[in-house]
Amino acid sequence: MQTTIFGALGTTIGLAEDLQRGLIERFRALPMARMAVLTGRTVADFVRNIGVVIIITFVGMAVDFRPSGSFVSYIQACLLMLIFAYCLSWGFAFVGLAAPNSETAQAMAFPVIFPLTFASSIFVPVAKLPGWLQPFAINQPVSQCADAVRGLMLGTPHGASTWITLAWAIGAIAVLAPLATAQYRKVA
Repeated sequence: MQTTIFGALGTTIGLAEDLQRGLIERFRALPMARMAVLTGRTVADFVRNIGVVIIITFVGMAVDFRPSGSFVSYIQACLLMLIFAYCLSWGFAFVGLAAPNSETAQAMAFPVIFPLTFASSIFVPVAKLPGWLQPFAINQPVSQCADAVRGLMLGTPHGASTWITLAWAIGAIAVLAPLATAQYRKVA
């Protein structure tokens, strides 16, 4: 889960570098939809994340992780992670287009990623977090996705986490894709 979230940062850095190097200016001169550049970047990062999930699967197997859920549940967990990372890519596309360079883009993305990752159920059960942090940690999208992925892989109950994660993902794309596209129009 953490690896796919950090993998979504590739969109931020890639778009900022494309802007810096003038690639976006070249695309602007071509007769193509504005959304094509952003869709291409986010889909490319999605494909890269598929490779990341495969590598992490082999690393997990090498260190003796064996999912106790079914094979289908494992595939569902992987797809859920990939969908979630894809949605994050749209937000990071906005950040990458708003930043003046790739270093700044990375610096702008980390304040978003760190609270979502470390104030979640990825590393620590929410019940062990400070009481004031628990309501945020329970309801934020990373915890929901982590709980769903963990439940699917281990074959344990995970409540409505899968559906909540999908709702977060749909909501994120509905908000972030238009924001990224509007930012692209400003810079391109």
